[in-house]
Amino acid sequence: MKYLCVLLTVVLSLSFSLHSKSYSSIEDRQEKVISNLLDQLVPHQTSTSLAIEQSVNALLKSYPEHIDIVLKVALAKYPQDYKQIMCGALRAEPALASDVITILLQSNIAASADIVSIAVNEEPAYATEIVNTAILHYPDQLENIVRVAILIEPIIANNMVNNTMRSYPDKILEILMVAVEALPGQVANIVRDTLRLSPDSSDVISTAVSYSNNVNAREIVTIAIQSGMSKESATAAAIAGGAKLIDIVRITQ
Repeated sequence: MKYLCVLLTVVLSLSFSLHSKSYSSIEDRQEKVISNLLDQLVPHQTSTSLAIEQSVNALLKSYPEHIDIVLKVALAKYPQDYKQIMCGALRAEPALASDVITILLQSNIAASADIVSIAVNEEPAYATEIVNTAILHYPDQLENIVRVAILIEPIIANNMVNNTMRSYPDKILEILMVAVEALPGQVANIVRDTLRLSPDSSDVISTAVSYSNNVNAREIVTIAIQSGMSKESATAAAIAGGAKLIDIVRITQ
């Protein structure tokens, strides 16, 4: 009952604030309301250790449209509990994963890799959106962001890698390099999918061979040929990546 009364207070306060002529005044009032509500919710949670997470979750389940204000207030009040704040927000509205990531990244409260790790672990179904959002904000950290996401959720990594390549076609080789190193058991599938996006790129073959330490050289060349690349081009690309001719010669005979 107390919880319902508190929520009613928020509704009335937010509705009242919308009649203000000043946008900054509206935002200030909304922040104050959210701040007061958070102060009231935290002490009444069933789990003391997860009080912040549960409070943020409750707020966003009722007011997902105020996600920016809720997270801004929560992070200002409890910066050391940013992981709880993230988890509470993601569990309340998984579809808003990109918004959650954007707000956390802009807050500079933690390293981008840490934020991606927490988010992908919490909502693996939104791994692609999480990774793409993080790369959008920190393009210079692409390799580390992709690597972290892959290691957190290797089962869905191949699909995530493929989608990320589609989103960042100019970064295909960088993404391929990270994926091959992180997923040695999925090199064949990764190369096959990459060649679908860049069928005539010998760089795909040489990069895959180089970063898989030549272990998969023969298989990579076979896939390249099956994908439409000539034997000569596939062989030359593999050798450029460090493969020995003796390791792949049987394929080309």
